[in-house]
Amino acid sequence: MKHIEIKGAGKPISRLIKGTDYFTHDTYEKAATNMNAFLEIGGNTVDTAHIYCGGQSEEVLGRYMQEHGNRDSIVILTKGAHHDQNGPRVNTDAIRSDLNTSLERLKTNFIELYALHRDDESMPVAVIVDALNEHIKAGRIGAIGASNWTWQRLKEANDYAASSGLVGFTFSSPNLSLAKANEPFWAGCVSADQQTLDWHAESQLPLLSWSSQARGFFTGRFTKEVRDNADLVRVFYSDDNWERLERAKQLAAEKNTTPIQIALAYVLNQPFPTCALIGAQNRDELLSCEQGATITLTQDELNWLDLSAANQLR
Repeated sequence: MKHIEIKGAGKPISRLIKGTDYFTHDTYEKAATNMNAFLEIGGNTVDTAHIYCGGQSEEVLGRYMQEHGNRDSIVILTKGAHHDQNGPRVNTDAIRSDLNTSLERLKTNFIELYALHRDDESMPVAVIVDALNEHIKAGRIGAIGASNWTWQRLKEANDYAASSGLVGFTFSSPNLSLAKANEPFWAGCVSADQQTLDWHAESQLPLLSWSSQARGFFTGRFTKEVRDNADLVRVFYSDDNWERLERAKQLAAEKNTTPIQIALAYVLNQPFPTCALIGAQNRDELLSCEQGATITLTQDELNWLDLSAANQLR
């Protein structure tokens, strides 16, 4: 499997990142089996968060690494400072509290990739960057990033860091998929629009995409008439996305692959470093992702899939 470099992480980052938002104590054996299979295909980076499964995701991952003695071969991406029932929590105290809890759950003293799970645009970026740099200096975290931040806030934060001699964000993790979101999945979620992609292409800041395969939109299980998944209908059902699905089917036939693999390849063939967070929960799904990660798409093919060249002949 191919890898990218993220400044500060200290280890290469696999292009496929294993999702763990289904890791619970009751399903530990399934989680361990899936982790073993992921490592077998060359993956090394695992995504979790302070809030996933009420904390069980981090706890299960910590137990797995301890029992298998493989902490040094795994890159942890975890996230903190998610809002709660009282509102935003992107502040110095919440970052410290969530990070310390995550370290304890994960049974480690260092996290390679640490991201803020949400943003609070009323909080000055200086406060946030200063707080994260304290933890970098203390050796608790390596690279810092942001999930669900706009590119404008990322740029503002990195401009402040550069002018202050501090470490800035070296990765971002919004949603990026071939299917474009009609509206946010949940409050505070950010999906990459064209301006975001242009900024990443210019800055070459790595992007780690969540819901990289649009929650199965390209599997063939969904049609305009199948409307039993309310969230998928709300977020992804649109005329443009049905057209993108048809184009993915056509290109898949030409390349002897599947539409869901074309959708994954779309994320991994952007003109800047990308990784895809994947939700594979069994070996077949994992192998499908592994195959999709090997597909090369040209810029013309990316544009055609994304309808940005809809009026041009291929």
